[in-house]
Amino acid sequence: MRTRTSAPVNPVKPGQRHPHDDAPDTAEDFAKLSDLPDGPERDELRRRVVEAWLPMSERLAGRFRNRGESYEDLRQVAALGLVKAVDRYDPERGNAFESYAVPTVTGEIKRHFRDHMWTLHVPRRVQDLRNRVRFAQHELSQGISGRAPTLGEIAAHAGMTEDEARTGIEALESFSALSLDAELPGSEDGYSLSDALGSADPALDVVIDREAVKPRIAALPERERRILYMRFFGDMTQSRIADQLGISQMHVSRLISRCCERLRDQVLSDAA
Repeated sequence: MRTRTSAPVNPVKPGQRHPHDDAPDTAEDFAKLSDLPDGPERDELRRRVVEAWLPMSERLAGRFRNRGESYEDLRQVAALGLVKAVDRYDPERGNAFESYAVPTVTGEIKRHFRDHMWTLHVPRRVQDLRNRVRFAQHELSQGISGRAPTLGEIAAHAGMTEDEARTGIEALESFSALSLDAELPGSEDGYSLSDALGSADPALDVVIDREAVKPRIAALPERERRILYMRFFGDMTQSRIADQLGISQMHVSRLISRCCERLRDQVLSDAA
């Protein structure tokens, strides 16, 4: 079953011209289309009606040029919106088709931008805030000279809070992504965005290892703790350690190896 709806606009009175002089007169076709059952005859009449109104949809698509999408793709999206308008239009309500089709086609194009033209996924709420802020900035700029509208002015004009306006302003600059290899503005030595990004500090792994082994070292006998401290923190050779403790270098070597092996097994066991 086909459902037919129409926009709440004023009907066109007899003899009244369409908003555009080149608008085709398809009133009789729409009346016949609504009465025809599904079949080849209805499909052919529907096709002719759509073709008759294609110039209007292309004119609407042209309003969205230079916004990051090709005109050919915009024409296709607008044509899809036109087909939807033809299928849903109800001539019995007395409204001119163009008055119903224009917002339908325009809405289809705007949804295309909202759903397909963002490099990163942005919530629809943020996209809507962005559009409201953009329209508010454009309208305010017509009456303000010498400066840009303030955050408060934008929020008041768009009927939103300043936090929402701030989110919309930030979203205005998030429509497309910037390559990490792009040279930063004002840079004369090829300095790119990637050069300004941080990286993981390899010393963090050392911190983690030290914190993991600290309680195990504290549990060692005092002599073993002293030997490890002199070797790894005092940077002393095994011979110097042996001289200070009055033991052989071989004994120092065995103690260090045994302590390190025990600590490694204990830390790995704790991690498991």
